[in-house]
Amino acid sequence: MTIRVLLADDQAVMRYGLRLILEGEPDLAIVGEAADGETAAAAVQRLRPDVVLMDIRMPRLDGIAAVRRIVASGAPTRALMLTTFDLDEYVFDALRAGASGFLLKDAPPEELVTAVRLVAAGEALLAPSVTRRVIEEFARRPAPARRGAHERLTARELEVLRLVARGLTNDEIATELFVSRTTVKTHVARLLAKLGLRDRVQAVVHAYEHGLVTGDGR
Repeated sequence: MTIRVLLADDQAVMRYGLRLILEGEPDLAIVGEAADGETAAAAVQRLRPDVVLMDIRMPRLDGIAAVRRIVASGAPTRALMLTTFDLDEYVFDALRAGASGFLLKDAPPEELVTAVRLVAAGEALLAPSVTRRVIEEFARRPAPARRGAHERLTARELEVLRLVARGLTNDEIATELFVSRTTVKTHVARLLAKLGLRDRVQAVVHAYEHGLVTGDGR
């Protein structure tokens, strides 16, 4: 299956570089480009790409506002945010807006390609250099908790959610709980559906905002 990708960045040179990297892959196809968030959000509605590579800082409408608009529209497109700085203060807002991943623009080409494939497959991704910083940020200044939101989860689903929030992969969770990877995938899918979350990144956000885990991951 071909993964359809939209490139959204206000720098033409950046879009050109991304296109060169991604078009070299047999399973990836660039279906359009956008130089600002307004155009990107409109292009998602028109082209229905699987993934949009979205720059955070763009004119007219920034990447975060564009993602909010895309998520609100109900489009199935997943957003992989790109930025130059791993200390970008907007990262946290981007994840809350519904972005499925965050990657630095100087990431190696193979990491970019892998990220697009993961996000398209419904996984979520944070650049390794900022994962811990993101978790610490949510732990330090959580949003007001929505009481009882996680009470619909079974004991095992709650346990899986806590492990997801610690950053464990499905394979690592399977090892931790002595169950199969398929069983873990089923638990993750069910807890996401019950909580109305799009992916694992939002599951991490939910867990920290509701105090299910603390800054040390416990």
